[in-house]
Amino acid sequence: MLKKFVNIIIETIKEEYKFILFLLFLLFILNYPLNYYIVMGGGISDASSRISVEGKKKATGSFNISYVSQLDANLLFYGLSYVIPTWEREDADLYKYNEEENFEDIKFRGDLDLETANATATYWAYTLAKKEIEEISSKLYVIVTYPEEYKTTLKVGDEILAMDDQTYHSVKEYVSALQQKEVGSTVKVKIIRDKKEQEIDVPIYELKGQKILGIALQQVKKYKTDPEVEIKFNKRESGPSGGLITTLEIYNQLTKKDITNGYIIAGTGTIEEDGTIGQIGGIEHKILGAVSAKADIFISPGGDNYKDAKKYIKKKKLKIKLIKVETIEDAIKQLEELT
Repeated sequence: MLKKFVNIIIETIKEEYKFILFLLFLLFILNYPLNYYIVMGGGISDASSRISVEGKKKATGSFNISYVSQLDANLLFYGLSYVIPTWEREDADLYKYNEEENFEDIKFRGDLDLETANATATYWAYTLAKKEIEEISSKLYVIVTYPEEYKTTLKVGDEILAMDDQTYHSVKEYVSALQQKEVGSTVKVKIIRDKKEQEIDVPIYELKGQKILGIALQQVKKYKTDPEVEIKFNKRESGPSGGLITTLEIYNQLTKKDITNGYIIAGTGTIEEDGTIGQIGGIEHKILGAVSAKADIFISPGGDNYKDAKKYIKKKKLKIKLIKVETIEDAIKQLEELT
């Protein structure tokens, strides 16, 4: 029986091989990767499903992280973006700092931005709620390498452990120490690359009167808290734009007063080290996603984000309350005043 079935398949392939080859070729062409992302609308996600503070109380409403759906473009998706009105094309080069970068470098920065945003959100939520928080580690990572004239032996993703046998726990400390070195010389930098510790020689350059190694660094902190907090995002989620809502969710779980006031609250914006709320991209998609999910309130950073959001809501005649915030303290105060 099996032999008969195999013979039928072989005969079919012989008779239809041209058509089969055409389908395989078409499949290859349509799935050919392009140097683009496809932005295809937004939505919201309940932050309480990702954040849990020990002993938290249940809120009457919810804080929701607004997001934009994004796909790595192939020829098929690229073509569909000209047909489907809600799909937009974004050149991947906009996310690159130089031509040598790849998607892995972009993803690393996005993942690091999320980790940094979560740490900063934790710091501000616990600080404003007057709960115990202690910094337990601070690491430095290479997030950008400069163009050809400042060629470096460091790579995006390297964790910096020491420079000339001295350890530094902040970008400011590293920059200050580097200014004491000689331009044209090299420093020995101890790093972790691909999970292996190694030491490499890195040349020193000068740019606008500053000594540099041809890189940009990002500091990532970790905290110990009481009560404990657990933050878990999905592997595909990255970037800093959920920082505002993450901070508000942690704060709300820590304090007695429920600042959701029973509302479904969506929003976007980064949380910066000084507590200010930073700008983000794709705010129109995020507002539309919030409205589609029947959110009552949308929180937006001030500046251009707020102007664009207000204009879009008016143009589309959307029914959602828009709140402008400049700092995390400003956001909490406005929410406390809601009735």
